[in-house]
Amino acid sequence: MAGWQIYFGWRTALLGAAILQCLLLAGALAQGGQNRVANRFLSAALVVIAGMLTPYAIGFAGAYDRFRWLTFAPFAIPLAFGPLLYGYAHALADGTPPGRMRLHLLPAIAQWLYFGLCFLLPVGPKWQWYTGWHRAFVAPAFDTLGLVSLAAYTYAIGKILTLQRARLADHRSDDDRFSANWLGRVLMVILAGLGVESGFWLWSFAVGGIDFFQETGMYLALAVVGVYLGVAGWRQAALPVPLALPGRLPADPIAADPEVVQTPNWPTIAQDIAHRTREAGWWREPDLSLARLSRLLGTNSGRLSRAINLGLGVNFSNFVNGLRAEGVARALEAGSDRDLLSLALDMGFASKASFNRAFKARFGVSPSQFRRQVSDPAFFKSDAEMRRAAR
Repeated sequence: MAGWQIYFGWRTALLGAAILQCLLLAGALAQGGQNRVANRFLSAALVVIAGMLTPYAIGFAGAYDRFRWLTFAPFAIPLAFGPLLYGYAHALADGTPPGRMRLHLLPAIAQWLYFGLCFLLPVGPKWQWYTGWHRAFVAPAFDTLGLVSLAAYTYAIGKILTLQRARLADHRSDDDRFSANWLGRVLMVILAGLGVESGFWLWSFAVGGIDFFQETGMYLALAVVGVYLGVAGWRQAALPVPLALPGRLPADPIAADPEVVQTPNWPTIAQDIAHRTREAGWWREPDLSLARLSRLLGTNSGRLSRAINLGLGVNFSNFVNGLRAEGVARALEAGSDRDLLSLALDMGFASKASFNRAFKARFGVSPSQFRRQVSDPAFFKSDAEMRRAAR
């Protein structure tokens, strides 16, 4: 870079392209999708990422040298990133924003106000403050707080994911259609980003500070995170809005009644439920839910869930998908030559992955191995008791 000239090098080009992509995807996500609340949180997070990349994109081009008044321009508000991703995860889980979301955003608002007020200072005092107290004390404090905030919200997102997986497994037979798998990938991306940022922070701490150009890798990694979240999030924008389910089921009125001495015989009740569900063929409904099956059986959701969990030792998803796996096995034993995926979809499975997972859990072998075993029983060790064990 020479003097006052603006230089558009490869760093500016790459970061500029990522900023444009993030903003375009943020605009697309803000327009709709089934889960509007979640999509708008992700849209806002992409805008924050674009803002975090902007100082480096224009800085590598020499804009701060040419236009010193840009110092403290409030582009980058990293303290907003964690809360917005937490809001996105919460909305993916039950379609609503977290409680007291404004409180979660207070540190980000304070950071934006600080930069905004500093930006309004005259150039001379502004530069003196930037090269003095800000660089020595305020910037390191913001960097540390940013890492702590992102780590804390990553932990909170992990708790949401754990609860969401458990709730879906207890209430849906088509849980793969919902947001848990995508939320798991979001969490992995955030963890990777946190690892990269922590590595650069430790490097800077160990050597007493790193310069603008040495941080290139960190911001290129952030650009990759932003583009991935934007593109993949846009592809997931049509995910069904999940049910707003409680963390725990309501107490069973019979079991809670102190006048009732006898505890329900859950294994017997569960076997009756399994028999009726199997014979009626309700398990073939692709979107069968706990609420739907309880209505078909003429009972309440809490009692049905307890019967399955306590009587069979599995959750609702495993129970229904186990019956679907049995249906595929019976078709194969009857000599069906249809391809496995067609059979699985016909039996109610939502995806190939859920079919393979449920079949192996139910029979101990993959569907293709089971088919070969049926066609050549002498080659494979037969275990009829295992395949027909009540679940």
